[in-house]
Amino acid sequence: MKLVTFRASVEASARLGVVQSDQVIDVGLLGAAFGEEFPTSMLDLIDLGPAGLAAVEDALVEADGRWPIGSALPIQNVTLLAPIPRPRKNIFGIGLNYVEHVAESSKSLDTSKDLPTQPVIFSKPPTTVIGPGAAIEHNKALTQQLDWEVELAVIIGRTARKVGEDTAMSHVFGYSVMIDISARDNRRAGQWIYSKGQDTFAPFGPCIVTADEIDDPQGLDLWLTVNGVEKQRSNTRHMLFKIPTLISDISMGMTLEPGDIIATGTPEGVGAGRTPQEWLWPGDVVVACVEGIGKIRHPVVAISAED
Repeated sequence: MKLVTFRASVEASARLGVVQSDQVIDVGLLGAAFGEEFPTSMLDLIDLGPAGLAAVEDALVEADGRWPIGSALPIQNVTLLAPIPRPRKNIFGIGLNYVEHVAESSKSLDTSKDLPTQPVIFSKPPTTVIGPGAAIEHNKALTQQLDWEVELAVIIGRTARKVGEDTAMSHVFGYSVMIDISARDNRRAGQWIYSKGQDTFAPFGPCIVTADEIDDPQGLDLWLTVNGVEKQRSNTRHMLFKIPTLISDISMGMTLEPGDIIATGTPEGVGAGRTPQEWLWPGDVVVACVEGIGKIRHPVVAISAED
C-alpha cells in the first residue's frame, strides 16, 4: 500500500489515506463503512502492527473500487502532509554511507578519506520535518552553505532491541523519501546536529510504501535535481552499510520503536563536493525521488532571524 497523511481542505484535520490510482481513500471513513474503527493517523496504524495493515487491506479488497460516499478524493484536490507529520523521536541519520560520498566529503568537509568501519549516526529533531511542497527555510544570518542530500527513509514498524541482521528486516514497516538538508557552515567541533537539525531541514514524503510492496530496498534508483538540473543519481545497492546492518547496529544501543525513521545516507553529488561548490538559495526548487515510492518538490525561501 501507498499510505499518506492528507488534508481535504485548509480547515480540515490531518487524516490517514491510501492512494488508489489517482484517488486518496480516507482510511477512517472506509473502516466506518464496514463497521470497523480504523486508525486516522499513520502512527496509530503503525502501532497496530501487521493486524492493522491486514484489516485495511481486507477492506480495500472488499470495497473493490466501490468507495463509501465521501471516502474517495481526487489526489490533486488534497494537500499531502509528511507521512508522519510529527515523529515521536529524532530521526536517525546515517552519514557517509555511500563510497563516492565518503570521497567527496573528505575533500571538502574535513571528514576522513577512509571508509567508516561502523555506521556514522547523527539525528534530526522532529521539528525538521516538512511535507511535500512545503518551503525549505534559508536564514542568511545562520548559513551561506545550504546543501542537499536525497535519501531513502526506512520506517520502523516493530520494536527492535539488540536484533541481529538476519531478523532486522522483519522490523520494517515501510519506506519513504527524505531530503537531508544541511547547513555545512554550521557544524560545531565535528558535531552535526545543528547543521542538520534546523527547522524544515527534513522534507519527507510523499507517502510511505509498505515493506511488502518493495521487493528489494537495496536496488532502488534515487536522484535529486535543483532547478531542473540533475545533481545526484545513484542506486541504494551502493550503500556501504545496508539496511539490516543499520537497524541491527542502532538497536544494539538504542531501542528502535514503531514509527522511528532512519534516513539511510546520500550518494555523491552534494553541493559541498562540487567544483566550484554549489549551495541552495532563496528561489531555488529541489526535487528528490526514490524509485517505487515517489518524488517530493520543495522551494527554498528566505527567512530572517525574526521570522
